[in-house]
Amino acid sequence: MRRSIVPVLCAALLLPLGGCDGADPTAPDAAVDAVGGGNDVRPQCPFTAAQVSEIIGQPMTDQGNCLFGDGKGVASLTVTTASQTAGAVTYDYQRQQAPKIYREVKDIDKGEKAYLAVKDIEAEAVVVSAAGSYTLILSSFERLSADPGAYERTLRTLLDTLPL
Repeated sequence: MRRSIVPVLCAALLLPLGGCDGADPTAPDAAVDAVGGGNDVRPQCPFTAAQVSEIIGQPMTDQGNCLFGDGKGVASLTVTTASQTAGAVTYDYQRQQAPKIYREVKDIDKGEKAYLAVKDIEAEAVVVSAAGSYTLILSSFERLSADPGAYERTLRTLLDTLPL
């Protein structure tokens, strides 16, 4: 029973925090008010479609809520933002799950704590910082999948532009 409660609690914390939907970035996250401590401000989406296109090296369109797609319904970059507090609450669970999903997972030197995870057709990075928390997922880029280190390099470039 206990095993099924943790994912549900984590999902409940993440779902109301969603992507960059234009909500007031200075409003506290209701789901973390009871947690206390840390920064309760959820940052806005840190990218435009033009920035993402330049970094990834192919045209990308803004599909709303900090989701960028290739216009063909295949490749995408999803960025989910949350407050520092919400990110800190869910980070350990995300980090624990990453090796079950990705081929390679490594801690990286970004913000307060962060990791980067890659597999053949996808990569994920999670960063918790005083400015907020970010989860980035690159998925199904044919060009990146052809080069073993391309997902990691691209994700690191995206991380370098975050306002941490």
